[in-house]
Amino acid sequence: MNTATSVLLADDDTELCALMADFFMPHGFRMKAVHNGRTAVSNALEGKFDLVILDVMMPELDGFQVLQQIRRHSAIPVIMLTARTSRSDRIEGLNGGADDYLPKPFAPDELLARIRAVLRRAGPRSPADEALECGALLLKPATREVFLRNAPIVLTAIEFDILECLARSTGKVVSRDSLSTALYQREASPFERSLDVHISHLRRKLNNDEEPFIHTVRGTGYLLASQRRNQLPETTQ
Repeated sequence: MNTATSVLLADDDTELCALMADFFMPHGFRMKAVHNGRTAVSNALEGKFDLVILDVMMPELDGFQVLQQIRRHSAIPVIMLTARTSRSDRIEGLNGGADDYLPKPFAPDELLARIRAVLRRAGPRSPADEALECGALLLKPATREVFLRNAPIVLTAIEFDILECLARSTGKVVSRDSLSTALYQREASPFERSLDVHISHLRRKLNNDEEPFIHTVRGTGYLLASQRRNQLPETTQ
């Protein structure tokens, strides 16, 4: 029998938490609900959970503050929920390191689909997956580890997936649609900012004073370069 996936649900709406626990249990998810930000941080950092569902509006610490503290110590997948409709709130969540963001009210089956997608990205790979070496950058898909000049770099699940997509086409331009399809199973929208936000996080974490690793090819996509800029990039679909 498969072990249930353990999810931490941080939301001050106790009725919603009870309904969600009842909905997700038959789908193989075991949920623990907490109702304030400080408790959410301490539970999330215990290492007992596979994923965190995090509401923005909570007492003591709000969801953005909780996410900030989690990301200082852990790359555990986080999906944020909020009743706020502002686009800036969504961008703030992604900038803070959230793997996905879902506005309230939401359909439980949509949240279920997003949880499964995030967990697939964060899940272990086959040990047969070979390491990818791009100059000073080393990716190990089997263990989802990244090293820059032998120093470990902590990435979220989606950041690793983006970097792996680029690394498998090093020196070639990977289109936004290709990345979006691989990550979200859909083409990129002209108004979709989440991919840009995650790329921005990657650039910051992989900062290279001599030459940036990730280049934007205007109107096309992104390129991971391990060679000097005077080499012309190729394009991949």
